[in-house]
Amino acid sequence: MVAIAHFAGLVVTTILAAAAAVLLDWILLRAMFQLMRPATARAASPRSNFNAELVHGTREIARHFGPAALRR
Repeated sequence: MVAIAHFAGLVVTTILAAAAAVLLDWILLRAMFQLMRPATARAASPRSNFNAELVHGTREIARHFGPAALRR
């Protein structure tokens, strides 16, 4: 009988510890997303045109490593 009581105590303790771990993980995950939100919510400045810079950079890379560069 004592062994069953000890086993039941172990099961209850394990379930409580698992629930506490899940709750703590959920709280930290929510905090992480709240801290990341201002960085993603900020609008891009109108002066920087990322797409044009990306196209220009891609064009330069293609020019540098393209078929014409292989013939040299």
